[in-house]
Amino acid sequence: MSMNRRDFLKTAAAGGGMLLASQAMPVNAAMSKELPPEAVGILYDATLCIGCKSCMVNCKTYNSMPKGALSYGKEAVEPPYEYSTPEKIWDDPHDLSAKTLNVIKVAKKGTGAAKDMPENGYSFVKQHCMHCITPACVSACPVAALQKDPKNGVVYYEENKCIGCRYCQLACPFRIPKYEFSKALPQVRKCQLCNHRYAEGKYSACCEFCPTGASIFGKVLDLRKEAQKRLTLKTGDQYDFPVQTVDSKNTSRRTVSKYISHVYGMKEAGGTQYLLLAGLPFEMLGFDKNIKDEALPDLTWAYISKIPAVIATVLIGGAATWAVTKGRNKDKGE
Repeated sequence: MSMNRRDFLKTAAAGGGMLLASQAMPVNAAMSKELPPEAVGILYDATLCIGCKSCMVNCKTYNSMPKGALSYGKEAVEPPYEYSTPEKIWDDPHDLSAKTLNVIKVAKKGTGAAKDMPENGYSFVKQHCMHCITPACVSACPVAALQKDPKNGVVYYEENKCIGCRYCQLACPFRIPKYEFSKALPQVRKCQLCNHRYAEGKYSACCEFCPTGASIFGKVLDLRKEAQKRLTLKTGDQYDFPVQTVDSKNTSRRTVSKYISHVYGMKEAGGTQYLLLAGLPFEMLGFDKNIKDEALPDLTWAYISKIPAVIATVLIGGAATWAVTKGRNKDKGE
């Protein structure tokens, strides 16, 4: 059973918040742990990334268009660039935020002189939603504001259902969903794999505009095969890396770098639709090596359901925040 904001506020106002929290079950508690055959995703190869941040800029541009993950439904907005210097010379947030759904970071060890070398080396890494096969955020959402498309597997967000509890933030093992604390009508923001572009026969902007093929789009089954194939390549050989999509005829011939013998996302959290290859250990790139190789929703809910007071506080706090911001908005006549 789903619940909209009005229903939730009525329940909370009646003093039933604690009872609701202690007895609530997530709307999407029962979820498939199997990858949909037509699931789509991204393969990111850090050894090919040059840190140009074209993916970041085009992510903002195309997700600020109608129905994009940074817009408000059908309305386009100005791309929310973030700057850390007065000169505003480049879009350079240090991490994901409610304005940045896709970020390129750099990790280095020692002097950081050589790319993809374990000693005194560095690597770029791209971070955004992993689109888990069994996403904990979807399972934990009490009002089904976060959903997983049963066909393509994309984890998407419906702002009209969100009550602002931020339960998704607590559940996500990759710390992806971000909340618009500064907005009068805050929403949760995360990568939705540019699913608004699929109807136009297009795909994720970060892949379409990646000049080196570091990020490629395609069916997850094909991406897995491509990733496993790259791990069998001999370091120093030449290989025609596909650009933009996994089945693209547009390729870039480059020298094969030495890979860490692991495809991140094959098993982590039960598997994800965002897969990564790299020349440096993934923990050096900021990924938690302690994430279990099993779907997390059951574990997440089993843990949080034991602390209903925390849940109630979060839910009621979310409702209060929503009510206050809603009231402010009415006062402004918006």
